[in-house]
Amino acid sequence: MNLGFISTRLAGSDGVTLETIKWAEVCRKLGHQVFFCAGQVAPELQPQRVIPEAHFTHPNIAAIQTACFGVRTRRPEVTEQIHEIRQRLKVALREFITQFQLDVVIPQNILTIPMNLPLGLALTEVLAETGIHTIAHHHDFYWERQRFMVNGVGDILDAAFPPNLPNIKHVVINSVARRDLAQRKGVPSSLIPNVFDFENPPPAVDEYSQDIREQLGLQPDDIFVLQPTRIVARKGVEHAIELVRRLRDPRVKLVVSHSAGDEGLSYYQWLRDLAQAEGVDMRFVANRVNETRQFDEHGRKIYTLWDIYPHADLITYPSLYEGFGNAFLEAVYFHKPIVVNRYSVYMLDIEPLGFETVTMDGYVTDEVVEQVRQVLRDEARRKRMAERNYAIARQHFSLTVLRRRLRNLLATAEPTPDDGELV
Repeated sequence: MNLGFISTRLAGSDGVTLETIKWAEVCRKLGHQVFFCAGQVAPELQPQRVIPEAHFTHPNIAAIQTACFGVRTRRPEVTEQIHEIRQRLKVALREFITQFQLDVVIPQNILTIPMNLPLGLALTEVLAETGIHTIAHHHDFYWERQRFMVNGVGDILDAAFPPNLPNIKHVVINSVARRDLAQRKGVPSSLIPNVFDFENPPPAVDEYSQDIREQLGLQPDDIFVLQPTRIVARKGVEHAIELVRRLRDPRVKLVVSHSAGDEGLSYYQWLRDLAQAEGVDMRFVANRVNETRQFDEHGRKIYTLWDIYPHADLITYPSLYEGFGNAFLEAVYFHKPIVVNRYSVYMLDIEPLGFETVTMDGYVTDEVVEQVRQVLRDEARRKRMAERNYAIARQHFSLTVLRRRLRNLLATAEPTPDDGELV
């Protein structure tokens, strides 16, 4: 079949993009053709159609977001603008479907989190009008984000985030979302967790990446603690700072790999001031990390996150909330010990499987600090932890798991003569 992946952005290292790529690769191996549509699409994702107003950073969409969230009502002219853009997006989405003769569309989070209200409405109407088979992949719902709680678009959220239509099969990434979707919308869903290619070992350090510690200013005997996430408040990076402070070892360096993203700079500035006040050597290296290897304008190497992981001694993952936990799986993939906060999805969907980590319950305790010290000085223990965790992840979060579940979903999506026609 011809499958169309639709999102606001399919580029970069965000979780939605990464999981979309994995889904697309598996679908290709199952014999299907895949196509991509978004406001921004990475060049390597082909064939593709770019719709600029589908991107959440488009000026028109950003203005609508400002006018609709953090308020209780919206102005009439905002409603008019939403529907003007909705109509344009409907035309573009229909053209995408007809251009590639799609049998199934797979919306990636655009019917889940309201980063682009007109796009959610437009796609909902296209799905209702055509009846095309749809697998809606939900990563994080609006009710899981505090910034969307106060809004003037309750009618739109009810209608399209997500819609309840008979031609949509809903897929969530954790059991909490599955429960909440059923309770809030009366919508059943399948659970497909985030996955990783655990059938194949991670790439080894090569000539290009062997100098990373030196390039980041680390000494040979420094202890490299990596926080491999964006700088947003729900990542709980302040707990990583607290951990490093309490280790009281000047060799420990905290390295944060990503930038602040789309939620502003205030949290980043607070973290920087906190680390300075606590005497923690914290290094923000987002300007040295990208999706591809390259050189910057000063001739310095730019590395991928996968280049950096092998050099780390410890991974901190003190998130307050996660839809699933890509960084957790990455740390397991690279055989690294992990300090993880027991966020709700971790407790329900990951921890019961038997992973061996250093865990914290919302704050850093003396016991957590002592466990980290033991892990850092006991190489044999680190190896045992890594091997155990990798084996568990391979069983539960591999591409084989995704392949089996997607095959089952797509088996019921064969086109039928009764499907709606595009007009």
